[in-house]
Amino acid sequence: MASSRKSKSSSISSKAEHVLREQIRRGDHLVAALSGGVDSVVLLDLLIPLSVHLQFSLSAVHVNHGISAHAAQWAEFCRDLCRARDVPLKIAKLKVNRESGVSLEAAARDARYRVFVKQKADYVVLAQHLDDQAETLLLQLLRGAGVKGLGAMPVVRNSASAINHHAAETGKQVPGIGAGALDYGPRILRPILDVSRREIEDYARENALQWIIDESNSDVSFDRNFLRHEFFPLLEKRFPSYRTTFLRASRHMAEASSLLDELAESDSKVCGISGELRIEDLRKLNFARAKNLLRYFLTEQGTILPSTAKLEEIIRQLQSSSADSKLHIVFGNTEVRCFRGVVYLRKTGITPGVGWREWHGEKQLIISDLGGTIRFTRRKGMGINLHKLTESLVTIRMRQGGERLRPVGNRPRRSLKNLLREASLPPWERDALPLIFSGEHLVCVPGIGVDCGFQAAAGEPGIVVEWKSGRKPGSA
Repeated sequence: MASSRKSKSSSISSKAEHVLREQIRRGDHLVAALSGGVDSVVLLDLLIPLSVHLQFSLSAVHVNHGISAHAAQWAEFCRDLCRARDVPLKIAKLKVNRESGVSLEAAARDARYRVFVKQKADYVVLAQHLDDQAETLLLQLLRGAGVKGLGAMPVVRNSASAINHHAAETGKQVPGIGAGALDYGPRILRPILDVSRREIEDYARENALQWIIDESNSDVSFDRNFLRHEFFPLLEKRFPSYRTTFLRASRHMAEASSLLDELAESDSKVCGISGELRIEDLRKLNFARAKNLLRYFLTEQGTILPSTAKLEEIIRQLQSSSADSKLHIVFGNTEVRCFRGVVYLRKTGITPGVGWREWHGEKQLIISDLGGTIRFTRRKGMGINLHKLTESLVTIRMRQGGERLRPVGNRPRRSLKNLLREASLPPWERDALPLIFSGEHLVCVPGIGVDCGFQAAAGEPGIVVEWKSGRKPGSA
């Protein structure tokens, strides 16, 4: 019996070690997501000796959602466990805010990921396992998800990407995580995805581990709990290997999703140049391929995907539009517009204000009214003459009408209205540009030019102004 127990424990440990060896490097910092339940307690128990063996630093984070009356006791349990095992612990206390149409499960999950994405670490390690994979697949199938949603949870993924992937599948943006947030924060690592819940529980008992039991886990009003307690036990009687079968199916879907992304990337090289999606080229694709391409573009921008019906309607309108179409479609917090045969994507709800912002040498200023950021980069002989600019108070203002600029010295001062039109800027963006003033002089319009009276000459200290809006210009 003792050798059997040792064999089971070492089997789980070897699976986790194999994943860690493939993914991490010596000196990496891993943060274990510790709920106090059996899965995360086993995960922590596995990681502690492996941290010595593989030479990575280990800490833990516990998210106190405040939902259960026992939440404070669970946090205390995690604190005692980590203190006894000499593992540093952070406790994040949150208030879960439920939006209309969002389940408590989803809201709590999103709250956890908001914590994960802010951890100062190389990886946040989750205890998701083989049964979680099966539950996730079936839940996604019941939601009518496509191949991307039916793909297996990956062993590793960027944390912000995981958030936006979830948002795209559920149609709900995670508060505090903007669209397009794909590449920052620690990576999410799941080293026991091939381990079943039964194996985890056996390991915990064999190693005399202690854990907490969340009373909500037995509440079958939650979809996942219903599947776990009511559906899967029945399924197992007829199909005992459903877990590995579901995992295989999910991996097939993940492969199909990857191939569809490759096809979309190939099509984007034909239908898009410099990030632009052209209606004329989009019309050359058949309907399914055009839909796949648009879905890919929206996902690349971190946009919450519309429903299948809405996505198909957008494709129909785009493929039937003329080059001079003024198409305007809104879904969620996103709008699709067309200008001169090019598709543009932007956030809704951007209403330029009339207030001023002062600049006192900051490297960047966030202009929330316009949904973007102004960057100021010091470069000799380029951009605005820094000394002339700062002779008077420097302000950032919104366009009011009647502004004039002289970007070329041998030409007269011209109306900003005409300069913007000649720059082929879409009409809805012309009033959403920040203007740089020194005193009452219009000095610079990002992307248009610097007034010749304020341009930095060779060798003079200069400041280059760059405007980054919420969407990538000319992209879909």
